[in-house]
Amino acid sequence: MRIGYNPLRNELHQPSDCIHQVIVPVYIPNAEGYFKDGLQILDLCLQSLFKTSHSKTFFTIINNGSSAEVAAYLDGLLKKGHIHELIHTINCGKLNAVLKGLSGNSFPLITIADSDVLFLNNWQHETYRVFDAFPKAGAVCPTPSSKSYKTYTYNIWSELFFSKLLSFTKVKNPDALQAFADSIGNPEFYNQFHKTLYLTVTNHEKNTTAVVGAGHFLVTYKNEVFEKLPVKYSNFKLGGDSEKNILDLPVVQKGLWRLSTHDNFAFHMGNTYEDWMETAFSKIQNDDAEPGFSFQYKETKISRLYFLMTYRLFAKLMSKKKIVQQFLIRKGLPKSAAKNY
Repeated sequence: MRIGYNPLRNELHQPSDCIHQVIVPVYIPNAEGYFKDGLQILDLCLQSLFKTSHSKTFFTIINNGSSAEVAAYLDGLLKKGHIHELIHTINCGKLNAVLKGLSGNSFPLITIADSDVLFLNNWQHETYRVFDAFPKAGAVCPTPSSKSYKTYTYNIWSELFFSKLLSFTKVKNPDALQAFADSIGNPEFYNQFHKTLYLTVTNHEKNTTAVVGAGHFLVTYKNEVFEKLPVKYSNFKLGGDSEKNILDLPVVQKGLWRLSTHDNFAFHMGNTYEDWMETAFSKIQNDDAEPGFSFQYKETKISRLYFLMTYRLFAKLMSKKKIVQQFLIRKGLPKSAAKNY
């Protein structure tokens, strides 16, 4: 039976002073084969995250069915106070693990990162610059990719179809593009045109340029993207339509844009340790300064009809190869590149 009165009944939560949540799902079931370097790479990932994140960042780690050794490592980080929240679960799939991290929390900005990301200095600051310069930005990636220009970005194309603010500009860091291609085991992932020009949008008043499109392995979202999320569970452990339904479509359905920073502020390590990783890590400086930005963003609301017009119908129109090529040329891509971009 119950005796007495629970002292926490009707007590309100004290608001957190954190403004940015970082969610990292971790799946390293053993130390063999594909996962043999997993714990070493995870340690580089998390240590680089801690070194480069400001003091108002809330760290959520989801142990998604990893080995006892990995679980003990994560428990140690929690005990030392390096992370704020640690969730242990059986392997329920990447996106279901992410959903667990989103539940029970409310922060203005939410970063979802793979456990093989090497965070570099200024990744937060440059991400915030993009949100500040482009009020319609709903998802921002600190690793630009010239091949993401038409992945859930047709709302940007349609809104800026006649604007000179949307145009091809010179790739700022082609070496970073090649580093990503190497990290996924596909050195030819980007051709010569991809490493020369990418589609960008510019805010001259804020002196800020962003690359159109965003990848998945490290992205920061506005909180409103996940409010009233219609999907509560994914049938896929990895891949399938899970990322589309949970991370991609909710952005454009809100009328928001998927963008990336102009320069590169993180590396993808992959599953195999290489010496360059430790070299890059050694150059990272400790940075726990205040964020320096206000996050009073107004929620964006669009009608179903507007979404259909600016995204669905426009996407169908742009599915025709010749029309896309003419659009790319109109935006500054040379004719010689348009056919092979």
